[in-house]
Amino acid sequence: MIDSPLPVLGLCAWSGTGKTTLLTRLLPLLQQAGLRVAVVKHAHHSFEVDQPGKDSWALRHAGAAQTLVASRRRAALITEFDPPHGEPPLRELLPMLDPARLDLILVEGFKREVFPKIELHRPALGRPLLCGRLPHIIAVASDAPLRLPRPLPLLDLNDPAAIAGFIIGFHRHHSRKNAS
Repeated sequence: MIDSPLPVLGLCAWSGTGKTTLLTRLLPLLQQAGLRVAVVKHAHHSFEVDQPGKDSWALRHAGAAQTLVASRRRAALITEFDPPHGEPPLRELLPMLDPARLDLILVEGFKREVFPKIELHRPALGRPLLCGRLPHIIAVASDAPLRLPRPLPLLDLNDPAAIAGFIIGFHRHHSRKNAS
């Protein structure tokens, strides 16, 4: 199980299910509820966070092992893995976050790692449910009625407010547990 001073909850699903879209709808609702939320997103491929031609991109491509870009509004740390290695485990990424500035960590992806997750499922995509073989799924959000392989809360994928309510309940439960 992932060790973190903050509650950690994942959203897992097959590619194309709408994890990022749902997160962009959940974040404002969670913020309105007073939660400061970090998001850790898994990428299956090489990705760029800065654009070619920008100073940070030029410095990174010139050989900087780490590039920290900071302004009065935000900071971003880019670390190059040389040589490239396996997927970084979530336990190595969480310490990069500042728990003093956060209440909750939402994780997109990392479906095989051991921590609580909500599965997003769209039957029309023709993919199997993950909750039958991934035991740390604690709820399923679907856009259609489902018969689940084990008893779990079933949330409406098209109702971000209901999913936010579930996440807020998760946060309250785990915050009390960590306080004791």
